[in-house]
Amino acid sequence: MQLEIGKIYTGKVKGITQYGAFVDIDGGGNGMVHISEIANTFVNEIRDHLTEGQDVRAKVIGINEAGKVSLSIKKAVDSDAPQDKPQRAAQPRERRSKPNVWEPKKAVPQSEMTFEDMMSHFKQSSEERIGDLKRSTDRKNGTRRK
Repeated sequence: MQLEIGKIYTGKVKGITQYGAFVDIDGGGNGMVHISEIANTFVNEIRDHLTEGQDVRAKVIGINEAGKVSLSIKKAVDSDAPQDKPQRAAQPRERRSKPNVWEPKKAVPQSEMTFEDMMSHFKQSSEERIGDLKRSTDRKNGTRRK
């Protein structure tokens, strides 16, 4: 059986390594699911998510020149799930009601900031000030041209 990219197949996990799991596809063929394609969450240990002999549904996401098949379990699950958001009709840019314009973040009052927010703000402002100071001293030293 010839496997097609984009199709979902059922198979059985035949082997688990530290970087992925090997799956035998029902009807012939086999492939590997990389650790990054097992679940939508961070996978530290594959055996927490899969066991040998487990039946899985996997989507073929690639086949290289050597014939090795790349599979994804998380993409097979995503494509099966019904979409909660209704599909938006494509509109030309001119007809959109609200233009896509960048707006700066609204400043959060310091009384409502967390410690991490305050540290991030301090780091950003101090890096900007150091950069301004370096540019100013470079100009005075003549090491940087305008």
